[in-house]
Amino acid sequence: MAISSGFAFSCRPHFPLSHGMRKVFVSCAAAIEAIEETDSGKEPAEWKRFNSKELGISSSMIAKPTRVVLNGLKSKGFEVYLVGGCVRDLILKRTPKDFDIITTAELKEVRRTFSHCEIVGRRFPICHVHVDTEVVEVSSFHTSGIRSERGLSLSFEKPVDCDEKDHFRWRNCLHRDFTINGLMFDPYSKFVYDYMGGVDDIRKAKVRTIGPASFSFIEDCARILRAVRIAARLGFRFGRETALSIKNLSSSVLRLDRGRLLMEMNYMLAYGSAEASLRLLWKFGLLEILLPIQAAYFVYYGFRRRDKRSNMLLSLFSNLDKLLAPDRPCHSSLW
Repeated sequence: MAISSGFAFSCRPHFPLSHGMRKVFVSCAAAIEAIEETDSGKEPAEWKRFNSKELGISSSMIAKPTRVVLNGLKSKGFEVYLVGGCVRDLILKRTPKDFDIITTAELKEVRRTFSHCEIVGRRFPICHVHVDTEVVEVSSFHTSGIRSERGLSLSFEKPVDCDEKDHFRWRNCLHRDFTINGLMFDPYSKFVYDYMGGVDDIRKAKVRTIGPASFSFIEDCARILRAVRIAARLGFRFGRETALSIKNLSSSVLRLDRGRLLMEMNYMLAYGSAEASLRLLWKFGLLEILLPIQAAYFVYYGFRRRDKRSNMLLSLFSNLDKLLAPDRPCHSSLW
């Protein structure tokens, strides 16, 4: 897909990690585990500001309930942005499964703005705004911090040539999982802010973590499954460093509780990309961890990790995929 570059402004995020070998130290109960990461040697991509029209995004592509929430917060004088996967999907001309909003308003101010709104979540609170039969999720810049499961953190230097608002947005994007999800769209100024090289990775059909991949997956092992889900659903490939870390850290997904694993598997298999998900899970050694019976079937019939052939199991899921889509999922009982 050809995407025009629009307007671009130079500003480079700095990761204060030495070239060559990087070491991320993880605190464990028994010992300190050192994980080495190979540096690609590439400079961090400069950030850019794109005109949304140049990316093919129009306000009519935003769902009506989301526009109601955006307009309500904007009318109170708050800044509002669409963030994450919905911006990625708009660029790809896909219908987003949902729209996530982030605002400069505090959550209590969001709750006061809408009559049907509640704050949910204790660890990472957000607002659920009810508009007709839809629920729109709203997060606040004031409560969006680094989401670390195991107390990991990276120190990032402030980029040069960025004003205060740019730095504010940039800091928030650092906390996201993948570059293609690290996009912010201001529907009023019509600008898409790309601080992590997400638009370039969309052009290249690549899933790449923000920061070192091993650090990202240790910080939140659920990102491994999200990476597989996104790559399968969009037909994207993994960046080299991301692919290597998925293989090396595949067993870490067992740290997730059963409910979370079931939710992630349902996202992969029930929304129209089950066949592609199974192939990726098998390729990266995750299938035997998550679905051992299906993995045993692959082994029994000599199905190789990079095998492009089909088999009965893949054919069944392929036929199921033809009936499903992100906005038309099936019940988990089918798989």
